[in-house]
Amino acid sequence: MTRRDLLFQAGSGFGGIALSGLMAEDRGLAATAGEAADPMRVRAPHFAAKAKSVIFLFMDGGVSHVDTFDPKPKLSAMDGKPLPFDDDKVNARNDVKILWGSPFEFTKRGQCGAEVSSLFPHLGGCADDMTIVRSMYADQTEHTAGNYQMHSGFAIQGRPSMGAWIAYGLGSSGKNLPGFVVIDTGMIPPGGQDLFGAGFLPASYQGMLFRKGNHPVADIAPREPSPALQRNKIDFIRKLDQGVTRRYGPVSEIEAAIFNYELAFRMQSEVPDLLDFGRESKSTLDLYGVGQPDTDEFGRACLVARRMVERGVRFIELLSPRRPGADRWDQHGALVKGHGMNCKATDQPIAALIRDLKSRGMLDETLLVWGGEFGRTPTRQGSEDRGWGRDHHPFGFTMWMAGGGVKGGYVHGATDEFGYFATEKKVHVHDLHATILHLLGLDHKRLTYPFGGRQMRLTDVHGNVVRELLA
Repeated sequence: MTRRDLLFQAGSGFGGIALSGLMAEDRGLAATAGEAADPMRVRAPHFAAKAKSVIFLFMDGGVSHVDTFDPKPKLSAMDGKPLPFDDDKVNARNDVKILWGSPFEFTKRGQCGAEVSSLFPHLGGCADDMTIVRSMYADQTEHTAGNYQMHSGFAIQGRPSMGAWIAYGLGSSGKNLPGFVVIDTGMIPPGGQDLFGAGFLPASYQGMLFRKGNHPVADIAPREPSPALQRNKIDFIRKLDQGVTRRYGPVSEIEAAIFNYELAFRMQSEVPDLLDFGRESKSTLDLYGVGQPDTDEFGRACLVARRMVERGVRFIELLSPRRPGADRWDQHGALVKGHGMNCKATDQPIAALIRDLKSRGMLDETLLVWGGEFGRTPTRQGSEDRGWGRDHHPFGFTMWMAGGGVKGGYVHGATDEFGYFATEKKVHVHDLHATILHLLGLDHKRLTYPFGGRQMRLTDVHGNVVRELLA
């Protein structure tokens, strides 16, 4: 070893010790020397948690709240009349300011009496397990920026996703699967895979994408004739990578590569078993709609999500399916057809997921979050001949949560009588993120990471836990 190498390595080591101490203090989590070797080791929360895992049902494109979970009799009564006020927040593309009452019927469901659209006959039966938040609002009217904000708290590319923050804060008890998994059943939303990235967090915390088909994860199929030979190859690669880290100090990408080689080796046996429904009963498969034309794809994804929770995966995101003739939930025209097709694909599987988790005693520790990046306008768009649609609308929309420590059978907040603005008990995206972290036992103000000269966090300098949602 040269004198230069000695000084370089010693300096890196002392700096690493200091940084480790600072991170442990700022995060409120115990930092150990083994974190680089096992970034997904289970870490204690800041306080007692209600939920252990999150399933984020992301309905990409913008679901119309006034057609699903937020009935507006006044809107229906004024159907075809002009919007009775001027507002500079109206999307510039929404050049037709004519009100359009929902073409769907709302009925009271469950003992709680929450009103749910006829689009969700199965989910309506789960109303007593749901907290419906009708007063969500966000800041972006465009898909890409809105998707970034819903995932990372910021309307820009490159920030850590919520799933990455949660994996960083808590680790994962599933040793043979990633801590953060994204299940693709249609298409990647605008914004691309950076929506599931780790940003400035260590690369090990980024989401792993499970694609459609028989080989959902790229590059994990065995390439050697025997497991022993493959094991030797991985050990040799580990030795080479560790030599680089000893010489140049900790490098996030190299540490992630070492961890990912090991994880991929373990996933070679875990993933096929995860996707094998042979041990699932026929009643369970029927519950999710597996084998049925409209529900098979998303039903399989929801069933895989339940199996991932059983295996300890911390954060699972399901992407909305893409149906032929329906561009996600982004219906600027032909909304009746598009929303109808999307609901037919997702309604039964999601309701099945709630019921299945509940029957297994897992719902109390699994938090389900449903929603898109924004809602849609109460005014119409498009043309009558191809079917009316609605424009993008972040100023008041609906999301819902179930299980994991939230109230069941509860409706929170409200929009105005047209469904235009959130008016009562408003919940911003930052508040939603703070509440999700809280249910997992994490203080959103203490879950930080040093970057760019300051302590970063999912909620930045914003956000409040919405305690009315808590059971």
